[in-house]
Amino acid sequence: MASLNRIVMQKTSRKWLRELDLENMDLCEISGWWGQGLPSKSYQQFRYPKHDICAGPFMNRFGKIRQFDLILANQVWEHLDRPYIATVNVFDMLRPGGYFWVAVPFFIPFHAAPTDCSRWTARGLKNLLTEVGFAEEDIRAEQWGNRAAGLRNMEKDWPPAYDPDTDDLTNDPDFPICAWALARKT
Repeated sequence: MASLNRIVMQKTSRKWLRELDLENMDLCEISGWWGQGLPSKSYQQFRYPKHDICAGPFMNRFGKIRQFDLILANQVWEHLDRPYIATVNVFDMLRPGGYFWVAVPFFIPFHAAPTDCSRWTARGLKNLLTEVGFAEEDIRAEQWGNRAAGLRNMEKDWPPAYDPDTDDLTNDPDFPICAWALARKT
């Protein structure tokens, strides 16, 4: 069953991504499996920490930076020791007009897999992406959460499974559980 923490993020992000020409895009996913179901020209997955995006852009066998039209990072940026450098590396791997989608938690328990380092709000993600070189007007960022979901995150069995009969998906902007952004490289 899907995690309560990701329901709104996934629904909104799918809508954003459906607006893109995915069928003609080369996709790269850094950890996770969320992008496997997206229609694309090609799909490549790099698992963290085996492939550490902080260490540099992913290279092809000829020593050139691999280029993609869309790079996805779902719930991995909070685990990176150097998220700014990682984002610079992603920027370098994007073709002109390419997109970077990133989703991160905010109010959830500590979860070292292998480390747990950072948290961002939608504004924090937008700031990070702007500092790396994405134009502010080319960044969409949102966050979702509420106190009831926050309480569910304190339950022993974590992450909380979404129950459509009892879980409230109303957004309280002052209590984010997760944040996500889509940035376009111009």
